[in-house]
Amino acid sequence: MTKVQGDGLIVATPTGSTAYSLSAGGSLISPSVNAIAVTPICPHTLSFRPIILPDSIELKVRVDLNSRGTSWVNFDGKDRIELKQGDYVVVTASPYAVPTIESSPSEFIESISKNLKWNKREEQKPFAHFLSRKV
Repeated sequence: MTKVQGDGLIVATPTGSTAYSLSAGGSLISPSVNAIAVTPICPHTLSFRPIILPDSIELKVRVDLNSRGTSWVNFDGKDRIELKQGDYVVVTASPYAVPTIESSPSEFIESISKNLKWNKREEQKPFAHFLSRKV
């Protein structure tokens, strides 16, 4: 797909690592969407942006043969593994779904709206006090 130069790469499902991906500029994804989120961490160019891919793909993340150094990979923050030039990781979605419980069909939207405080801001004041002719 592309070469990524930056501080890292987040590969996440809708129910895993979404907060981490969101903080790096990635998208929120409804848990009902079968997808894989790929979010660069502080990319060195603006040409690679977060992307949502179908979970039916096989994603291969490889350390370039001409890389100046090695890279590290970890899964859910657990023990990290060093990848040398030419090494790669293949990412695929599990064929087994993780069951999630929702109390209502709108729970996801209500939850993010509440927690991210969507549309919660102080009302703007009218310009009327700026337009008065008090001297």
